[in-house]
Amino acid sequence: MGNALVPELYCRDVAESIAFYTGVLGFAVRYARPEEGFAYIEREGAELMLDALGSPDPASRTWLAGPLEPPFGRGINLQIRASDVDALHAAALGAGAPIFLPMEERWYRAGDREVGNRQFILLDPDGYLLRFYQDLGSRPVGRAP
Repeated sequence: MGNALVPELYCRDVAESIAFYTGVLGFAVRYARPEEGFAYIEREGAELMLDALGSPDPASRTWLAGPLEPPFGRGINLQIRASDVDALHAAALGAGAPIFLPMEERWYRAGDREVGNRQFILLDPDGYLLRFYQDLGSRPVGRAP
């Protein structure tokens, strides 16, 4: 059984998206239905579905609540844990991936603690915002490391 939540991202060119996610970001294709323009991908436990917008397969279904215009990722960013965020950042830079937020260390209040992330955000080929992070642990509120 898969994760309790697996986002499905519509893509203008699913082959381009698969190449980006596997070649640049280190995802693996768990399974695909090329005739439908569909792939289920995974990286370190993070799972995504990639689906061709306007698939030629008449059995394929597209669910849209309104018009979809680039960039597709407006209003959402997907936070994805990485075991080595610096290596992933270097790979993304080396591939010329569009970086939306440069690498940073950021602490967020969570009740009486702060939790830390080393993170960066990039854009995928369809404009989805992907926030890759590595956990920095926690500390009492207001206390620098």
